[in-house]
Amino acid sequence: MHEPEQLQQAQANTRRHFFGQTGMGFGALALQSLLAQNGYADDAGWKLPAKAKSVIYLHMAGSPSQLELFEHKPALAKFHGAECPKEYLEGKRFAFIKGTPTMLGPQFRYRQHGQTGQWLSELLPGLASVIDDVCVIRTVHTEQFNHSPAQLLLQTGNSLPGSPSIGSWVNYGLGSENDNLPGFVVLASGGKTPSAGKSLWGSGFLPTLYQGVQCRTKGEPILYLSNPEGMKRSVRRKTLDAIKDLNEIQHQQIGDPETLTRIAQYELAFRMQISVPEVMNIRDEPKHILNMYGANPGFVSEAESATDPRVLYKGNDPTFANNCLLARRLVENGVRFVQLYDWGWDHHGSSPGESIDETLPIKCQQIDRAIAALITDLKQRGLFDETLIVWGGEFGRTPMMQNNVRSELKKGFIGRDHHPHAFTMWMAGGGIKPGAYGSTDEIGYYIGEDPVNIRDIQATLLHQLGIDPHHFSFAWQGLDQRLIGPAAGPRVIKEILA
Repeated sequence: MHEPEQLQQAQANTRRHFFGQTGMGFGALALQSLLAQNGYADDAGWKLPAKAKSVIYLHMAGSPSQLELFEHKPALAKFHGAECPKEYLEGKRFAFIKGTPTMLGPQFRYRQHGQTGQWLSELLPGLASVIDDVCVIRTVHTEQFNHSPAQLLLQTGNSLPGSPSIGSWVNYGLGSENDNLPGFVVLASGGKTPSAGKSLWGSGFLPTLYQGVQCRTKGEPILYLSNPEGMKRSVRRKTLDAIKDLNEIQHQQIGDPETLTRIAQYELAFRMQISVPEVMNIRDEPKHILNMYGANPGFVSEAESATDPRVLYKGNDPTFANNCLLARRLVENGVRFVQLYDWGWDHHGSSPGESIDETLPIKCQQIDRAIAALITDLKQRGLFDETLIVWGGEFGRTPMMQNNVRSELKKGFIGRDHHPHAFTMWMAGGGIKPGAYGSTDEIGYYIGEDPVNIRDIQATLLHQLGIDPHHFSFAWQGLDQRLIGPAAGPRVIKEILA
């Protein structure tokens, strides 16, 4: 016996669908956003004059040591090998440090660079060459000291899974400037996905149309995009038309806004079949551009499929460089938000391949030349001023040596623990004023002046794209949800704006 249609509807009508149909926000907002060609249809007063059109976010998953890269601390060198004072231990929570660790001085030399005179490690000669285009923020802090929750808090505004990523919020608000490409693209390197997984580029409670599209370095750039063998493009078109008709009938009966998302995703995938292979083909780039980045088209590193990629890392691995070049091609073709995740920056010194003295230099070699080339390339193409580049990890590293496995200094096993109280990020382009912002104490443990919460980073990023972070929201579970959270505290860092 077939169930009556009304009963079928009642069973399918979840709480989420109910609010959409009763006009309480979800369905109306989702429909408006899906029908809008350039993101969210009704700005509801959140639009501002934009300084940037797109974002390239470079996330170093695992968190690099600010004390070896950006924080010149001669006093820390003087304390090297001494027992850590109790004031830095009592009442503090650490991921791995036990008992009383020893202080660990900087492992690499520093020099001042550029007209701004910024101190940079010898590990970053490429960045040093373009440092006058960069704003180094030395006083970022977070509430989380473990990787997954810290990554989620930074990238989604919530330490628990289920919230939209920054890229999804931006894609929802502004959309893509190219109807044939997604508004939010993710590129990964380093051999593993970040600790928090693909939730870092998920759409959360936003329509799934706005989640990040991950492109691969091996094989087809996007899985399941190509037609099955023997299927012509004209046949695929007829198939999608039929599926669209069925989905529209379902939406009329059930009213699930995700049905509209499904239609939009199928249509975008069809258009991407032509545009993605063209944009992702870096072989089209001139040789001097490939050399500038250190890119190698078609290269696939052994580390990308290894059980423990860290022991296979090589400084001349071009995977990240390829992704930087792809990022430039993507924003050049109208993609709004490009996220590069590079794994392998968690340098505890506890096991082979995760040391500050040996592995950190290799990781810096992999990224430094490519990042300098990205800035240079964007400038010479007239894209730098309209592209916001963000670099950083989810937290910093301690001024003390990690001691839960080894308490003595040993080559290849020198490391630092997680440190949420003060770490470094930087921004460039997109209306950001070059220079340095904020300062920490003499050993880099606490913030001295001008603290920056990660929600301030989020607010500033949105602001530069022409989005008022305090008024840009989405109605969900009875609240107007925001990337920066419900509190009034997060602020745009106006001191770093040009």
